[in-house]
Amino acid sequence: MAQAPDTPSADTSAGQAPLPPMDTAPPDGKAAPGEFAAEDGIAADEQASAPPARPYALVLFGASGFVGRQAAQYLAQHADMVDRPWAIAGRNQERLEAIRARCTGHLPDIVLANADDTASLNILASCADVVMSTAGPFAVLGSGLVAACVRQRTHYVDITGETPWVRDLIARHHAQAADDGTRIVPLCGFDSVPSDLSAFLAHSTLMQRHSEPAYRVKAAFRLRGGFNGGTLASMFHLFDSGEARMLSDPFLLNPPGLRPYSGPQHADPSSPQWDDKLGHWLAPFYMGPINSRVVRRSAALLGFSPDFAYREYLQTGSGIGGALAAGSLSFAEAVTQAVLNWAPMRHLIQSYAPAPGTGPSEDVMNHGSFHCEWLARSASGKVVRGHIADVGDPGNRGTTKMLCESALALVVNRDELPGGPAMGGILTPASAFGDVLVRRLRAAGMRIRVNPA
Repeated sequence: MAQAPDTPSADTSAGQAPLPPMDTAPPDGKAAPGEFAAEDGIAADEQASAPPARPYALVLFGASGFVGRQAAQYLAQHADMVDRPWAIAGRNQERLEAIRARCTGHLPDIVLANADDTASLNILASCADVVMSTAGPFAVLGSGLVAACVRQRTHYVDITGETPWVRDLIARHHAQAADDGTRIVPLCGFDSVPSDLSAFLAHSTLMQRHSEPAYRVKAAFRLRGGFNGGTLASMFHLFDSGEARMLSDPFLLNPPGLRPYSGPQHADPSSPQWDDKLGHWLAPFYMGPINSRVVRRSAALLGFSPDFAYREYLQTGSGIGGALAAGSLSFAEAVTQAVLNWAPMRHLIQSYAPAPGTGPSEDVMNHGSFHCEWLARSASGKVVRGHIADVGDPGNRGTTKMLCESALALVVNRDELPGGPAMGGILTPASAFGDVLVRRLRAAGMRIRVNPA
């Protein structure tokens, strides 16, 4: 059975800081129950007392994976922002020691934990303020860790794009996490931070400039990069388990009672189109059925207009070249969906896909990029626009930055987060972090711009 290191040391770089004994009961300092409305409510208990200090500010679970290794390096270079040690976690000590040896900066401790071992997950969750996870597929490896974080009142972030799994987390844990003021925030990578923050900025800018909520928001992406094996494994699991069928529900993540009429304004794009306002041809974006569900949950939790609608696309350029590309990509998206739904072909493709723990070369990741241009209007026709962009492969470099800055927001900016320190629940990046994450990502080099009025 996995266990925590048992040799204490005052030097955190030695990786053997002592841990508290595992306790399946929540730690002291539970907030008195706060009032919150139904599922979509978020507790705001003003009298919650601070829990006892824990050995680690944050722990990274899944550090030996492809994104996990990058996240460990990122945290080592930014851990001077926190006032306590941090740690990496997984089930193989030799691999974790190798990860730590490659880190430059503030070296982490090591905590052994296994996704199949409830006792070790309870220890992991009880010894940190924040747990961040890169260990997927999350529907296979993540449920026990989230449950442990809810039990131990430990904040949590991850990089999943598995929205059916997130729907299950909402059903199981939202009420308890909201009551306890525990922020459980999946989807903190390229799935779905750029989309979620784009809609958040669109709505908040319309409110600031015109005192009108966002009515329609569209986002158009350009990107260059590659897939890692963990991302592909999660995608294949969605289809193998049959959960991919749930993606057809445009309000998969919406709170009960906050599901608007499912009209054409909510349908996922399926064909090429020219957009006069953006000045580009647009094609369906393969991540749209994931990101749009996250944005709609944010809109419900944050109280956007009940008539709010969001759609996103892949931007292919202008002129005949853009038109041909949009048509080709629309056809390719339809064929890909058909192929992935056919088990024999899916399994054949899976046999040639990169294995979990592997991914693009350093050169591919370094030369990758993404650009998300968004355009929003109010019901009266007021328009605002802006963009979010960064260099580096979005699914790896970008995801690492977004995940780590989300976790650091929970550690460093806890009192500045939306709703105050006692807010909790199964949240989205926008509802959990709001402007705090915008500021952190800008400071980390991401270009986030709202155009002048």
